[in-house]
Amino acid sequence: MATKRKSRGGYMISVVAEMYEIHPQTLRMYEREGLLRPSRSEGNTRLYTDEDLERLEFILNLARDLGVNIAGIAIVLQMRERMEEMNRQMQGFVDYVREEMLTRINQQQNPGAGLVPLRRAGLVPIKGTVKDVLKAPKKK
Repeated sequence: MATKRKSRGGYMISVVAEMYEIHPQTLRMYEREGLLRPSRSEGNTRLYTDEDLERLEFILNLARDLGVNIAGIAIVLQMRERMEEMNRQMQGFVDYVREEMLTRINQQQNPGAGLVPLRRAGLVPIKGTVKDVLKAPKKK
């Protein structure tokens, strides 16, 4: 059974079938095969959203114009969804790199804004080796 989704308005199966000049059974078959997932009303009536209609147009283009069968359509849709997910992940990575670069550029322009101060007041650098410092007479 299809998942119940909230829709922003919807078209009943008879209206969609008439709009696209297809039989309602074709729409039911697309749903059975998992190609379409229309939302359902409280009375369990299929309601097709604008997003569903865009997907249907893509499916019909593959079937009518390119002669792709149901199995091929399923594969194309699955690949399309994977590509969209990969694009979202890639965009997230690009955003992360951009933010990281901006942060580092800002840190270089404002060296005092870093987490570790570069120099501490009151400390004097030691000259010589460790042995020289240990052998030196202590100041009183």
